[in-house]
Formats: sequence, structure tokens, C-alpha cells
Amino acid sequence: MRDALDSALVERAAALLEAAGHVVVFTGAGMSAESGVPTFRDAMTGLWSRFSPEDLATPEAWERDRETVWRWYAGRAAAVREVAPNDGHRAVAELGDRLTSRGGALSVVTQNVDDLHERAGSEVAGHLHGSLFQPRCEVCDRPAGGELSVAPDLPHCELCDGPIRPGVVWFGEMLPAGAWRAAEQAFAAADVVLIVGTSGLVYPAASLPIEAAERGTPIIEVNPEPSTLTPTTDCFLPAAAGTALPALLRV
Repeated sequence: MRDALDSALVERAAALLEAAGHVVVFTGAGMSAESGVPTFRDAMTGLWSRFSPEDLATPEAWERDRETVWRWYAGRAAAVREVAPNDGHRAVAELGDRLTSRGGALSVVTQNVDDLHERAGSEVAGHLHGSLFQPRCEVCDRPAGGELSVAPDLPHCELCDGPIRPGVVWFGEMLPAGAWRAAEQAFAAADVVLIVGTSGLVYPAASLPIEAAERGTPIIEVNPEPSTLTPTTDCFLPAAAGTALPALLRV
């Protein structure tokens, strides 16, 4: 990563944002990592180092050992509660406020399962991979009140008595229809797409900025290193979100 941002790149990206009426901010794991939230595989340390993703993040794992899977996600939720939004999250919220004040709009579409965008003051249009803080019934799909917590007994749905499961998307599952529809609508209406902290390797989420670029929508990317999406961008800022996003607001 470069020590200092290229001022010309920052000015170019800021000009694109200034001219936009509707901006979509598309975030991935790198955004939350700056707050201290480990990626899925990075979190598999200590007690969990003997497990593979297939042991914890598939429907089959849930059927095989619900208590272990529940405790894993409850632990992840507790870890997220211990960290705070970073300067990048706060800059996204400020950008949203600026757009709203001049009659525009900002839509946040995230692949992250934490709530750091919300705690920073942004409304999230779509959590494409679900949320640690929205458990739901595995039978009727009804959202469950409360959060994941380590309890003596696993909770059941108040409506149908079905088991409550973590509200995240597991390997092999479809993305939440509502979140996907909201994301597609946001990208279709965007004047500019701002990609932050994603590798672009996870599909179908990665198809959204690619399709936007194919429609001619300007793409700005903020990432410490180039990603698979970098060739589609109009402006690539090689920096972490906490550095680059506040810089865009200072121009």
C-alpha cells in the first residue's frame, strides 16, 4: 500500500462523487477488518482451529451439530460487539448525509454480516450474506427477536416452534431474495459505484459492480491491493478505507 494517496486520483474520485445523485457503496471484508473484525477463516483460531468452514458454515453442518454451529456464530456476534465502526464506516455515513442534503441518495450494499455500517449511521439497503444480528426460523423464515447468544437451550420460533438458526448465508445457500432485489435496484439506479474492501471473488455478489460497469456506470475502488474488480474501475485508490474515504470528503 502506498504511504500517501495520489492527490490527482483523490480529486478525480471526489469529482465523480460530487457529480452523482445516487451513489452505491459496495463493501466487503476489508472494510470490517480495519475495525478488528476477523474474516471467516481468520477467526478459526484457538478452540475453532480444528474445524473447517464445512464444519460450521453449511446447512449440513447445522443439521449435524446445531449446538456447535450456534455457539460459533454466537461467539462471532459477541466479538463484533466488542469493536467499533472505523473512519471508513463513518465517512460512508457522512457521504450519505451530504448526498441527502442536496437531494441525492446513498445506498449501502454489503457482503459483511456485522452491523458496523448501521452503528456508524448508515442505512443498509442489502446485507447480501445475511447478518449475525438477524437470526430467523429455519422452518417459516420468520425473523426472531433478540440476538445470537450462548444459552443452555437453543431457541425456537414463537410462531411455529421451529429451530431458530443464525441469519447468515451458508455455503451452498441462495442469497436472501429481498436483499438481492434491493441490491439490484440500487445498482441499476446508481450514478457511481464505490467499491470498498472486497476481493471480488465471491459470486453472485461480485457480478453487481461488473454489470454496472458494463452499463457505463463509473466505478471507484478503494482497496489496499488490486482486486479482480480493479480492471472494471475508472479510479482505483490503493489504500485502506479508513484512509481513503475520509480523504475523499476533504477535497
